[in-house]
Amino acid sequence: MLPATFKLCAAISYRHLRNMTGLRRQAAVAISQELSRLACRSAGPGAWINQVRRRSSLLSSRLEEKPFSEVEMSYIKQGEEALQKSLSILGDQEGWKTETVVDNGDKVLSKVLPDVGKVFRLEVVVEQPLDAVYSELVDNMEQMGDWNPSVKEVKILQKIGKDTVITHEKAAATPGNIVGPRDFVSVRCAKRRGSTCVLAGMATTYGAMPEQQGFVRAENGPTCMILRPVAGDPSQTKLIWLLSIDLKGWLPKTIINQVLSQTQVDFANHLRERLARTVAVSC
Repeated sequence: MLPATFKLCAAISYRHLRNMTGLRRQAAVAISQELSRLACRSAGPGAWINQVRRRSSLLSSRLEEKPFSEVEMSYIKQGEEALQKSLSILGDQEGWKTETVVDNGDKVLSKVLPDVGKVFRLEVVVEQPLDAVYSELVDNMEQMGDWNPSVKEVKILQKIGKDTVITHEKAAATPGNIVGPRDFVSVRCAKRRGSTCVLAGMATTYGAMPEQQGFVRAENGPTCMILRPVAGDPSQTKLIWLLSIDLKGWLPKTIINQVLSQTQVDFANHLRERLARTVAVSC
């Protein structure tokens, strides 16, 4: 029986059979049952039987999961690429120049990268614990337009697994309409590693969201936010925001640089106000 069972498992390695969920589940159940029979016939089950049985049980549970399509996998890979590239940029401490320093300690730095262009780095401390900041930026992402005047709307177009989403964001026009309305289609991924959270993203294409009338389709990325508790004070969160963006259109670089650095400073202030109101309401 066991050789026949392994033949069944080998058969599902072929791509056209691999997608037949029922056949895959049948193979996993069959091998689990056969291993149990072997264990009963022996004086004591060998270590390898116990090990394979555990792996078989894990396989059975994973077969219940919905497999990702090739398109979904491509979005997941884009999110991972944005994350790795962003961390690489932030990890290089050389060449950063100060753009803005605020009295409360907030600061914006910048550097020019050959393959990306000018990127901006915001460093702030938010007087709220990490979970509160993470919840506002990830769990309540679609509410950002309620508290950030630079954002008109954020809409999640598709969720892929637990870490990746496709979003459409409409940015509000700047005061005086110096920079007209822009919109973005992005793939975003959120990763938590211990006490550190990384939120990364980059521009992507999504067939169900073509260019919108009245908006210039801009591109961002790689972009990234890193959240971690302040050392010695977990009631506060250190936030680092890497911003890389191509606004498109005919805009002088001096105006673009001024707008982007100010946008980051304003974002920090609006985020603090939002979190303060949220905490006050919950108390």
